[in-house]
Amino acid sequence: MEFVIYHNPKCSKSRATLQLLQDNGISPQVIHYLNTPPDHQQLDSILRGLEIEPSELMRKGEPEYSELDIANSALGRDQLIEIMIANPRLIERPIVVAGDRIVIGRPPENVLELLN
Repeated sequence: MEFVIYHNPKCSKSRATLQLLQDNGISPQVIHYLNTPPDHQQLDSILRGLEIEPSELMRKGEPEYSELDIANSALGRDQLIEIMIANPRLIERPIVVAGDRIVIGRPPENVLELLN
């Protein structure tokens, strides 16, 4: 099974998650999502796999979140996905995909459930 991690090397949780995967013998495909954000279909698939809405995958502490006034908007699902693609810093990290199973590596130990 192929593992994919949407990774930000500047994030300690993302680095720890990647290291945890590697320590368990997994060499995931690493996608530096700030440079190569997921497309609409990929992000929609991630959200469906996590069974959450776009607002639940957003980093509310990022300046873009308040600048775009996302909390007070009446934007729909597709519009919020497009905002995350245009502003990838808003996407919570790291996201690890293993087949049809997906977890957010916060805490990093969450990825252990993908190893079973």
